[in-house]
Amino acid sequence: MIFIQENIFNWYPGHMAKTKKNLKENLFLIDLVIEIIDARIPLSSKNPEIDNLLGGKKKIMLLNKCDLADDIMTKKFIDLYRKNNYSCFETDCLHKKNFEEIYLAINNFAIEKNKKMVARGRIFSPLRIMVVGTPNVGKSSFINKFVNKKIAKTANKPGVTLHNQWIKINKNIELLDTPGILQPKFDDEETILNLIFVGAIKENNFDMYNLALKLIEKLNKIDEKILIERYGIEKNDSERQIYVIAKKRGYIKKNNLYDLERTAINILNEIRAGKLGRITLDC
Repeated sequence: MIFIQENIFNWYPGHMAKTKKNLKENLFLIDLVIEIIDARIPLSSKNPEIDNLLGGKKKIMLLNKCDLADDIMTKKFIDLYRKNNYSCFETDCLHKKNFEEIYLAINNFAIEKNKKMVARGRIFSPLRIMVVGTPNVGKSSFINKFVNKKIAKTANKPGVTLHNQWIKINKNIELLDTPGILQPKFDDEETILNLIFVGAIKENNFDMYNLALKLIEKLNKIDEKILIERYGIEKNDSERQIYVIAKKRGYIKKNNLYDLERTAINILNEIRAGKLGRITLDC
C-alpha cells in the first residue's frame, strides 16, 4: 500500500538519528547490552541496525509483553534466538516474569567482569548495561520494575524517552536507558504494519480505516475465531466485518452513517490492550 511507504519516512523523528550517534559514542563505556523486543512481534521489533551498532558486545535479549503474545509462539522464538547463541528470556513487566533469572544472568556477567579486572590488577567498577530497543517495547517499564522505583519515564506510546539516562541499580550494576530507535527505512510493508499495530510507530500520519482493514485481514489469517468471538460477528471479508463491528458497537454519526474511523481506532486499541486475546503477529 502506497500510503504506508509515503508516510513512514515522515514519521522518523530527528531524535533517533541523535540516539544512534549517542549509542556509538557511549559504547566504549558499556559491558553488557540488554535488547528488549516485543513478544507480539519478535521479528518486526528487532531492529537489525542495533546489532550493527553494537558490534560484538555481549547481549541479553528479552521478549517483553509475553503476557499479550501467544505462549507457544513465544517459546518458539525463544528457542530460535537461543539457537543463534543469544541469552534470551521471556518477560512481562506487570508480573516481573523471569526477573530473578534475568538478574542472575546479569550478576554472572558482573562477576565475570570483576574476576578479569582483579586478574589484571585493576580497580573495581560496576557493570554498565545499555538498554536498547525499538519504541514502546517497554524499556523504561522494565527498568522501573527491575529497580523497584519509578525512575524512567513511561507511557503506552512511542517516543517518551528522548534522552539517555544513567540509573544505578546497586553498587555493582548501572543501567543506561536509551530512547527507542527504528531503522530509517524498511524493506517490507509487513514490518511497518506490525510496528503500527502494537503502537511502536505513531499512527497519526496513516489512514486509520485502511490500517484496521489490514489488521482484520491479518487476524483472520492467524485465527478466524479472534474477531468472531470478540465482536460476535460472522466470517466475512474485512470491509464487511468492520461495518458489522461499527454497527454492534453503536458507532454511528449524526448523519446515520457508520463511524468507521472510530471503529478502526477501537480495534487498534483493543489489540494493543490484549482484549482480542494473546496474539503473535509475526508468524
